[in-house]
Amino acid sequence: MVTIQEEDFKDFVKEVGPLLQKHWEEIALDKAKIDLQPDWAVYDILYDNDKMHVTTARDGTKLVGYAIFILTNALHYKQLSIADGDVFWLDPDYRKGLTGYKLLKKSEGFLGTRGVQKIFNKVKLHKDVGKVFERLGYTPIERVYAKGVS
Repeated sequence: MVTIQEEDFKDFVKEVGPLLQKHWEEIALDKAKIDLQPDWAVYDILYDNDKMHVTTARDGTKLVGYAIFILTNALHYKQLSIADGDVFWLDPDYRKGLTGYKLLKKSEGFLGTRGVQKIFNKVKLHKDVGKVFERLGYTPIERVYAKGVS
């Protein structure tokens, strides 16, 4: 049975490596040019300053998914407490049913108890799961463009 819970980042990071690698292999672009190298020192700073939230999905003790949010105030609206979705992922073996939906929905509840007023999440156009966010009541508001600079 899969459970959804808040987790301490320091505990989570000890075991996320294999899942993070699978996540990167599935969704990353430019893998031939840019390899996976999380800046754990910055994540530690965010954690140490209470600016991060981790929600996990577990099958027993096995980590099968996660949603990580960076907590801040909006730069243009300093009175607005926001959670910016850093990454979310669910092992493909657990994507049937409502586990992904529950992971995101429970994250919203946890973030609400932290005083968050607005949540932002992003989707990859080549792995678009926007319909899940729309079912959760999100509205698409922006499209992001990227370009390498030589």
